[in-house]
Amino acid sequence: MIFRHLSNFCFQFDHLLGSVLLEWVALSNPEHFRTNAVQLLALLQEQEVRHLLLDMNSFPDLPVADQLWLGEHWMPGLVALALEQLVLIIDSSRVHNQLAIDALHDLVQPAIRFSSHYFSDVASALDWLTDGSPRLPLLAAEWAARYAPIAEPAGLITA
Repeated sequence: MIFRHLSNFCFQFDHLLGSVLLEWVALSNPEHFRTNAVQLLALLQEQEVRHLLLDMNSFPDLPVADQLWLGEHWMPGLVALALEQLVLIIDSSRVHNQLAIDALHDLVQPAIRFSSHYFSDVASALDWLTDGSPRLPLLAAEWAARYAPIAEPAGLITA
């Protein structure tokens, strides 16, 4: 299921796999980042997410102030989740965010109880994470259509 109710994030949640695929919404307001990040953390906890895929290729370069805030306020909540795996999708050309991720990882490293894996693209990460699950084509198709307009039901007249 695709969620877009947090202005900075679009994410796909799969209850059967206990997984979330998360990306930054292009052209969203960075001023809402911290508020949305707190809401996201609460949602991850509420849904008992075990596998989190963060598409860091979609994130703008994280300002130092947000990196510091993430390290102080968000990362402690992330490591407290019942995560089994954190999959970070980041291309080697995204050096700024790669360094930011590494610094945040190092900051909370002693408290991490989950494994972390890096991929350069969403398709490879999903394939690896689902381990050839028959759900993969459905999840990939849903993700590919995440910004498609919602069709009006047949016979509905709109003004």
